[in-house]
Order: sequence, then C-alpha cells, then structure tokens
Amino acid sequence: MRETTAFDLASRFIGTKEIAGTASNPLVLAMLRLDNTWPDDDEVPWCSAFVNFVAWMLRLPRSKSLAARSWLQVGKAVEKALAIPGYDVVILQRGDGAQPGAEVISAPGHVGFFAGDDRTNVHIVGGNQNNSVSVEAFPVTRILGIRRLGSYE
Repeated sequence: MRETTAFDLASRFIGTKEIAGTASNPLVLAMLRLDNTWPDDDEVPWCSAFVNFVAWMLRLPRSKSLAARSWLQVGKAVEKALAIPGYDVVILQRGDGAQPGAEVISAPGHVGFFAGDDRTNVHIVGGNQNNSVSVEAFPVTRILGIRRLGSYE
C-alpha cells in the first residue's frame, strides 16, 4: 500500500473556500487556530495555516506560524531539480514586484505543496489561492525555497 503524501491529503481539500462577508468557513478557522488564537475570521492570509494543518494531520514537521516564509526554516532545503511532487513545500515571494530575498522571514510570501513544474512555472496545491484551496501555477522566478518535511527515499 502506498503512503498518503502531503499532496494527496491537501488535494482532498480542493474547493474549500473562504466565506465572504461576516460569516467564516469553520474549516478555514480551524486551520488558522491550530497554532494561533487571533484570527477572528477567514479574511486573512491562510496559506501557511493550510500547510500547517496538512502537515499536522500527517505528523510532519510544521512551522506553527501563519507567516508563509516561516516554512523556510522547517525541514531540509531541496534544489528545484530534486523536488518531489507530493512531498515538498514551495515558498514563494508574494506578488511580482521587487521584494526581499529568502533571508527576510517577516516579508510577505506564499506557501503550498509542490505538484510539479515546467520551464516557467511551479505548480502548487495550497490554501488561500483565489480564496480557496486549489492547484495554481506561479512563475519559477518567485521561488524563495523548497523544503522537504520528511525523509523520503
């Protein structure tokens, strides 16, 4: 029997969405409050909360932070050419403008599970992508780091 990968589990949540307005999705709130008490609604960045939630369910190392770049300090660094779809976490710069490099953990970012790549894009399954869990493509130029949370041979 094949083990369940982080990507496998994360993919089961595709379609989970924020609720606009004063209501909040209880599942997104549970993700946000796994390690924090301050989010009062789902109208906050929750990509890191989603990755923490999936990692928690699989008993993998976690950042325990809502900051996407906090994942740059978890697990083992992996070169893009060696990244394994389904297992590794990709940390990205947020937006297309000039931003600080990976050494600035407190800067804005985005994080999700590596699903593959092509010459110009990296594909990740993540939370808070168009306010939902989805698989999206991002320019490879935005990659700050790729981290392996477990030891996979």
